[in-house]
Amino acid sequence: MNKMIIIKSKDEIDIMRESGRVTGWILKELENIIKPGTTTLDIDEFVESTIKKYNMIPTFKGYYGYPANCCVSVNEEVVHGIPSKHRVLKEGDIVSVDVGSTHIGYVSDAARTYGVGSISDKAQHLIDATRDSFFAGIEKCRVGFRLSDISNAIQIKAEGEGFSVIRDYVGHGVGRDMHEDPQIPNYGKPGRGPRLAKGMVFAIEPMIVEGSYDVEVLSDDWTVVTKDKGMAAHYENTVVINDGEPELLTLYK
Repeated sequence: MNKMIIIKSKDEIDIMRESGRVTGWILKELENIIKPGTTTLDIDEFVESTIKKYNMIPTFKGYYGYPANCCVSVNEEVVHGIPSKHRVLKEGDIVSVDVGSTHIGYVSDAARTYGVGSISDKAQHLIDATRDSFFAGIEKCRVGFRLSDISNAIQIKAEGEGFSVIRDYVGHGVGRDMHEDPQIPNYGKPGRGPRLAKGMVFAIEPMIVEGSYDVEVLSDDWTVVTKDKGMAAHYENTVVINDGEPELLTLYK
């Protein structure tokens, strides 16, 4: 599970902070862009142009052959939805956008789920519970806690709100590579895995669904959907472990 967790230097974290500002700003600005009639390709084009404007690289483009600049996943799509000019968002949809920016060889990775126009109370509850489960995990992102303490806190919060936690996709270390050790499930028993240390950098990313956590991959070989077609939400930030409070590099304020 944890082959080698790479401790980042101050200089490395400084670079990732610059990347994280751009990723975080994009996700904040999408609140003003996503509305009924927006296509998922519109979102992708905004992500690409913004990252390139800051002389950074869209991390996802070409990653294991992925064809777009970000992942845009609608309703029952959990992750890895491919943007398309033919996918038009409509009132009541929820849409998850996952973005990565690479700056001088270092990656930031983050995601948010947005309501499109007016959404149902249940959909809003799912979005809120996913965000809240992330912050429950963040409470354990401190020196001395064990890795699975994060996982357990996320699971307890999400399931306490009546939702299920995706099992097949997990958080991860991040740095020069988008996916570094360790893997960080969003479920599990506490008190397991390595102790957290200053300089570790993680992408913490609860993926929460309204029904069963069973998923399947569509014929495009990328898009992951819930088997029962229940809605899914996603909330992610790039997180630095410090001596005190963790730093969220991709949370734009």
